[in-house]
Amino acid sequence: MILVFGGTTEGRIAVETLDEGAGHYFYSTRSDLQMVECTHGEHINGAMTQSDMVDFCRSNAIRLILDAAHPFASSLHSTIDRVSRKLGIPVIRFERRYPSVDYENTVWCDSFEEAVKVMQNAGTERLLALTGVQTIKKLKPYWSRHETWFRILKRDESVEIATEEGFPTDRLIFYYDSSVDSLIKTIQPDAILTKESGETGGFMEKIDAARHHGIKVFVVKRPILSADFIVVDGRHGLRREIERLLPEFYPLHTGFTTGSCATAAAKAALVALLTGKKVIEIDFKIPEGETLHMPIISVMIERDYAIASVIKDAGDDPDVTDKSLISVKVSFAEHDGIRFFGGEGIGTITLPGLGLPVGEAAINPVPRSMMSSELSALYGGGLDVTVSLEGGEELAERTFNPRVGVVGGVSIIGTSGIVRPFSHEAFLESIRREMNVALANGCGMVVVNSGGKSEKYMKALFPGLPQQTFIHYGNAIGETMKIADECGVEHLIIGLMLGKAVKLAEGNMDTHSHKVTFNREFLKSLAEECGCSENSKEVMANLSLARELPSLLREADAERFFPELLRRCHLHCSEIFKGKLDAVLIADDGKILSKTWQ
Repeated sequence: MILVFGGTTEGRIAVETLDEGAGHYFYSTRSDLQMVECTHGEHINGAMTQSDMVDFCRSNAIRLILDAAHPFASSLHSTIDRVSRKLGIPVIRFERRYPSVDYENTVWCDSFEEAVKVMQNAGTERLLALTGVQTIKKLKPYWSRHETWFRILKRDESVEIATEEGFPTDRLIFYYDSSVDSLIKTIQPDAILTKESGETGGFMEKIDAARHHGIKVFVVKRPILSADFIVVDGRHGLRREIERLLPEFYPLHTGFTTGSCATAAAKAALVALLTGKKVIEIDFKIPEGETLHMPIISVMIERDYAIASVIKDAGDDPDVTDKSLISVKVSFAEHDGIRFFGGEGIGTITLPGLGLPVGEAAINPVPRSMMSSELSALYGGGLDVTVSLEGGEELAERTFNPRVGVVGGVSIIGTSGIVRPFSHEAFLESIRREMNVALANGCGMVVVNSGGKSEKYMKALFPGLPQQTFIHYGNAIGETMKIADECGVEHLIIGLMLGKAVKLAEGNMDTHSHKVTFNREFLKSLAEECGCSENSKEVMANLSLARELPSLLREADAERFFPELLRRCHLHCSEIFKGKLDAVLIADDGKILSKTWQ
């Protein structure tokens, strides 16, 4: 059981992340104006004292507290800290991301009281305050003497708070009525006052607007959090910490891509090379900007290079590289920039289409970008980076690498940095890679099929096409259509085994058995619509497996039913893929039941 304190953008993301699991949670906000839909959670509202929170945690067997409240909710943070210590409950703090500020007219203040003194000493006479209605009372010593405008939420309770303090209502500005830039143009203040509210609080919008108009920005720093809080700044780190602290909350656990592993090892190696320190954990950023952490199992330092190693953690994804040793050697170099090399177990690219030149090490563009970003932030000179994966040459035989022309080892891959359980994302990435390779090698059309059996039948139908033409879609028919469209495939042929076709014809673009089963009533109505006999309805009503249809339907019924079934499949696919599309309906024994061309 988890207790979440939200009411923020981070709170909504926390709910989305928690709803990916099977565990129950409570989502607490100060008022009932901050409702969110909780699939597996219960929304509660009302402020809690320390005693209230202790009683609630005890009576509901709370095992983890998630603090996703506003960074300036100091009283709540302190209460959570005291309750955590008293009950021995761990706290995850879902923190905002705080961008660095390089605007020279920024003045930082430790508190609102200090801000009042600093603004008065600076001779600020006209102020636009973007700190919220709850700060009107704290800033009264300033606004009672100087012209001040407050931007607040357009709520009756907010206006009531302002009027109770005696703040003039004609100087209240409501959110969403105007941008900060337009407010500065209208009011022409000497300065703006804001809180260090992070990316989701629109902090940089305020800084940029002040910079544009050349006025000062007074910033109240965010409160310091308890050192005991476990801090994350995104959904992936949040989920991984919950998986660690409450393993049963998520039935399946996430992992890291080989790209993330290489990035962590590369950064640890460079830190060792520059400082002589052998770290046991390193932080790094994934492409969407979230900071994650990874343990480092070994570091070796020599005079002009260092090597760091990690163990690949794929979570519950059946990745062939799971538990593999990934090592990265970082060396000083005389050239400019960063060059990448493949060491033991890393494949070499032999065909175009993967976004890298033929002959390059199979270290994909996103992992290269991740490593470059981390390393260049630490060192501005030239570096050589060599990535290795123990046993990679043998593991590569169990991957799609031979199909796309990567030989001699595995690829360092990953577009998000995170592997989802039974990585649907990784599977879709492999489809995209294979399509790009097919196009780069001049394949005039691409043939997609569900797996090995249907590929065998499609190859028999098109014996002259090269291997790169044939790509597996598994159950992800809709997403494969989308990828083909995005890649610019001109002619796509989809091979459909009967079991998947009866689901697709009804409009199910993901045919996984966990998500959809064939619908007898739909098949009966389809048979009736295309003029099949009464016998066909009886067949549909008693059908156990779709693959039995060819042997059960009368010939005249089959001649009507299968073309219509395929027509429906083609219709749904063509709504996504806009190029030339053909389809083939295949029986379990390989017989072609219908196709869209003559």
